Amino acid sequence: MTLVKVNNNGHKSLSSFVDEFFQGFPAGYNREEGLGFPPVNIHETADAYHLELSAPGRNKEDFKLSLDNGQLTVSFEKKEEKTTEEYKTVRKEFSFKSFKRSFNLDDRVNADGIQAKYENGVLKLLLPKKEQVKETVKQISIQ
Repeated sequence: MTLVKVNNNGHKSLSSFVDEFFQGFPAGYNREEGLGFPPVNIHETADAYHLELSAPGRNKEDFKLSLDNGQLTVSFEKKEEKTTEEYKTVRKEFSFKSFKRSFNLDDRVNADGIQAKYENGVLKLLLPKKEQVKETVKQISIQ
């Protein structure tokens, strides 16, 4: 069912014009995906950061993760699609684009303990924090 907005003065508002323009895009389309960047969620707990990158339809072997000078880079290179004469594509609404996203890591991240897992279209990274050394209170005597 389509909901139609009508102004009493007979003119469309700018927001309704924009809404109608973007109705033609596929569901789930957003600015980041349109530019080739998959959306990311970052959560923080007391002992780690949790990064979730939405990239459905890919294989875990296709991702490349690297850490260089405190910068974590997640990338995906699109492989050439094989064309076959047996069938022709009638409509194509999605494709897998190459992307590269980089994140500056906090000094508190333990780079040696970073773990990655790809499941259900989400690349999940665990970025554990370094253990904080608590400074003990020291009494200084006056002489």
